[in-house]
Amino acid sequence: MKTRGLRGKLAADPQIGAGNVLTTVLAHGADPDGPGLTFDTAFDGYPAEHPLTLGELDARVRARAVRLRELGVQPRDPIAVWATSAADIVLSYLALTRLGAIPALMNGKMRVEIAAEYIRRLRAAGVLADAEHAAALAGHELGAPIIGQPADLGAGDPAAAGPAYRHDQSDPVVITHTSGTTGVPKSVLHSHASLFAATRHLLSMPQAQGTRRILNALPAPHTATVLMVNQALGNQAEFFALSAQDGATVLDAIQRWKPDGVFGFSVTWAELARYDLSGYDLESVRLWFNTGDCSHEPHVRRLVAVGSHDTMTRQGVTRVPGSVFIDGLGSSEMGHSMFHITHRTGTDRYDRCVGRPYQFVDAVVLDLDGNRLPPGQVGWLGIDSPTLFRGYWNDSVTTYRSRLAGYYLTGDLVCTDSEGRFYHLDRAVDSVDAGDGRRFYTALSEERVLAACPEVTDCTVVMVGGPDGVVTDVLLELAAGADRAEDRTERVRAALGADVGATLRRVVLINSEDLPVTVTGKVRKVALREKHLAESTS
Repeated sequence: MKTRGLRGKLAADPQIGAGNVLTTVLAHGADPDGPGLTFDTAFDGYPAEHPLTLGELDARVRARAVRLRELGVQPRDPIAVWATSAADIVLSYLALTRLGAIPALMNGKMRVEIAAEYIRRLRAAGVLADAEHAAALAGHELGAPIIGQPADLGAGDPAAAGPAYRHDQSDPVVITHTSGTTGVPKSVLHSHASLFAATRHLLSMPQAQGTRRILNALPAPHTATVLMVNQALGNQAEFFALSAQDGATVLDAIQRWKPDGVFGFSVTWAELARYDLSGYDLESVRLWFNTGDCSHEPHVRRLVAVGSHDTMTRQGVTRVPGSVFIDGLGSSEMGHSMFHITHRTGTDRYDRCVGRPYQFVDAVVLDLDGNRLPPGQVGWLGIDSPTLFRGYWNDSVTTYRSRLAGYYLTGDLVCTDSEGRFYHLDRAVDSVDAGDGRRFYTALSEERVLAACPEVTDCTVVMVGGPDGVVTDVLLELAAGADRAEDRTERVRAALGADVGATLRRVVLINSEDLPVTVTGKVRKVALREKHLAESTS
């Protein structure tokens, strides 16, 4: 049973933040028998998919806090957490923040040599690693001891937990990391206030449809999952955290668990596009919520064609076929999606449009001298928001290099229209200066190819600039049954447009497993460019 007015009380509470949502929700009178969290693996004697009540969740967190304290963990200690299961990651985060420690959450897919270097750079006070990852770290210099396995922490006595640490709004509360597209990921620090600022705003507004029974298909160690855990607790929503984000796992979970909202990254929606979704029971889904990279139009259209949502008609609120897709643009550093645009079956504003900024965001388009650019002119995305990260842990050089004219530079190239909508053209590092004031964009090119070739489920464009000009390769993943013998070169060239099409070297059919990707599934275009250059040299 939900407590009336709880969301408003939380939004108005000056002490709440990303480090104490669970304890604060209970302190404001939330029903301990109400919804807590659900995980896809067994832990502490509970079977997989057991829906923890809020009280059971609190007990599991207090048990872990007791054991961590016995292991010597103190407030402000940075503790690396390297594991695969969502339960290990989320429960460790909640327990460490209850003690006032700083969990540094790590993606379980990280290569061991990179993970070891990442931990060393953290200058961690200790490491929590599951059995698989603890074994992988053996023999590596970490600069910190492995103090235990997350799965063993539940043996503590919840009754011995004592009061939770009292956070100041400025306290460091969690470290997550970037995708690591160019090597060792950057460690992103958030504070008690920064990682709750967007949640506070959303709690002050009417609760959106699709947020009462949430399937979390976001990577468990990512900033986005931390946000979603706290939003679910504040909304007293049911929340099922997945440990994997591949299409088959997500589809199976939707059919079995019947969520009304599915939250994930664009890479998961691209995977779902490989399936004939009409053959799956997706009727429960009202909302798909995307963050990270914005999504491609064909992937969105496949998703909004299934499920259903509520809309206001002359007869009142009516359930109609077709779901809603909320797209945006976010990153670990941003602390939440900065933009939002809503797609339904009948909407047609795509072309890499990420919509308008949230009310708490000041977003601008800048040149590299810090001047604001007018609508229609491409520049660097600058963000100022209370949700922004506090800096890169132990790396003030990179922290300050990412700031310009009072704004955080996200590394994205964007433009606006006359009505204040933003359009994402590319990551700056993936675009190419073509000379004569021209710049070519890989993400925008991918959008155009996908729109022109419906049998293509995903597309990766690789551009390399050199003294002889720009050379472009287009890598295509085809839907099952598509003609692999067809030469699509001219169709792709036409989709790219005259300027980029003139640089096309080849069109290559690939499988998804052929692409080098980061731990969160992003294509490592820097690796593809290096391969391209090596081939050109040879």
